[in-house]
Amino acid sequence: MSSSRKPKTLNEEIIVCRRCPRLIKYCKTIAQEKRKSFQNWEYWGRPVPNFGDPHARVLIVGLAPAAHGANRTGRMFTGDRSGEWLYRSLHKFSFANLPHSENSEDGLILKDALITATAHCAPPDNKPTREELLKCETHLDRTFREVPFRVVIALGGIAWQATIKQLKKMDMLFENEKKFIHAGEMKLKNNCSLIGSYHPSQQNTFTGRLTEPMFDLVFEKARRILNS
Repeated sequence: MSSSRKPKTLNEEIIVCRRCPRLIKYCKTIAQEKRKSFQNWEYWGRPVPNFGDPHARVLIVGLAPAAHGANRTGRMFTGDRSGEWLYRSLHKFSFANLPHSENSEDGLILKDALITATAHCAPPDNKPTREELLKCETHLDRTFREVPFRVVIALGGIAWQATIKQLKKMDMLFENEKKFIHAGEMKLKNNCSLIGSYHPSQQNTFTGRLTEPMFDLVFEKARRILNS
């Protein structure tokens, strides 16, 4: 007798993933210890699912959830400084209905954009290992194949390399791989494009390596491509 159980959606599959014991342990530990300023929060403390429009034409690839950001709120780029930068730019170019992200119940909705990551669990020191990235790769692969993207935005060098690898598997490259540079663009098959961006981490924004006009340029390019 065949099972009537429906296959898991991608986000359901991500949330129950337990492939990386080190990361699962770290997420739970952070959720129990908490940061002093968030002592009254009930942390999410597990893999963070994709967030946004499942029919998006803009796919944004980040690195991994922040320990006291998405690992706390359960939503990508929500509750930390990186998210403040990202959602401000997304709102400015009409990809989000709000310019901020506080918690998963704040009413934020993405329009024509979806956010994923190379790793869905918060890693110690924001550094997933190569093995952990490989284990999470199937989630990224399924995301790329399910989302009808026209533009991919890779936030940081690791996301850029993971995206290039994925695009090669999908046979979407028709030019030699370019090195990662901020606001650099690669034309892809099927009238698609890949845009690189420095990650809006505090390490980049506090030092001035990434400024608001620089970050806005990336999403302005994405909007221009969609409108062309």
